[in-house]
Amino acid sequence: MTDSIMSKAATMEIPINSNGDTRVLGEDDGLEQDLQQVMVSGPNLNETSIVSGGYGGTAEGIIPTSSIKGPAIHLNTHFLGNRQIPVDGQGPSMHHSGSSPTVAEEAMRGVAVEKFDMMKKWSLNTYKCTKQLISERFGRGSRTVDLELEAQIEVLRDTKRKYETVLRLARALTNHFYSMVQTQHALGDTFADLSQKSPELRDEFGYNAETQKLLCKNGETLLGAINFFVSSINTLVNKTMEDTLMTIKMYENARLEFDAYRADLEELSLGPRDTVTMARIETAQQQYQIHKDKYERLRSDVIIKLKFLEENKVKVMHKQLLLFHNAISAYFAGNQQQLEQTLKQFNIKLKPPGADKPSWLEEQ
Repeated sequence: MTDSIMSKAATMEIPINSNGDTRVLGEDDGLEQDLQQVMVSGPNLNETSIVSGGYGGTAEGIIPTSSIKGPAIHLNTHFLGNRQIPVDGQGPSMHHSGSSPTVAEEAMRGVAVEKFDMMKKWSLNTYKCTKQLISERFGRGSRTVDLELEAQIEVLRDTKRKYETVLRLARALTNHFYSMVQTQHALGDTFADLSQKSPELRDEFGYNAETQKLLCKNGETLLGAINFFVSSINTLVNKTMEDTLMTIKMYENARLEFDAYRADLEELSLGPRDTVTMARIETAQQQYQIHKDKYERLRSDVIIKLKFLEENKVKVMHKQLLLFHNAISAYFAGNQQQLEQTLKQFNIKLKPPGADKPSWLEEQ
């Protein structure tokens, strides 16, 4: 009986149902394609039962395959007349046991959830702060004000603007004076050359050449003092003051967040006191306390930095203004000794000509 069933299965026409349509393939080609799909996918044959029907009637034969070794195949049957083919919806079905998620997948899922929570918190915080800022601009919301601290912050910003003007003018003076020193150097070389080629004016050209060389030397000394002055002012303005202003910016943002969560808590406190609202009030109270602590901490940092900045500014500017005055006075008085003494007093070392140019080894 088994041989008869297998011979019928081998000679039957196998219709393939795909998306509700049927088509007839050749006997050998259709069966060969199904067998190739089964062999390639490799499910378990121990769980397989093959059901086929004969041409002459509804008699069915069942072939147990528990004795066949290999991976399992799960086949469903679909009846078309007295013919049966393995189908599952739209074609042959191969059911694999689901594998548990890997550690990498769980880690990726956890990172995605964490990023989503961060984005949610950021969006909520941005909405509250924007709402508070708009309310303040239109005069509808209240804001926390520290008059004494805000006055000090405004003084610092005004001082920074004025010091930036001093820095810009000092740099312009340096550039102009450097051009003058280079012109004096070229003029002195020209006078020296003419003194060699004009015997009748040798002494006159020689005097002027020596004068220009002396002025050039003193000018380079003064340039060293002015460059030191510019460098110190630049550090004070663009590093020390800027660092304090960055802390002030963080303080102002913390103040805005604090007022936003304070307004949110006040709004919730005026509403009904049901279970849901009480839970929201408790959460708002916690957020309010967090941002209040942050605001007070940054406020304390700003006060301390403003105090140290003022002390540092006075110390630095006292030294730099004294240097600038003594160097300019000595140069225009023609007192070369006093000019050099001023540089020694402030520990300023002049770079020899060509010191800024990298060596041939550094260029490699």
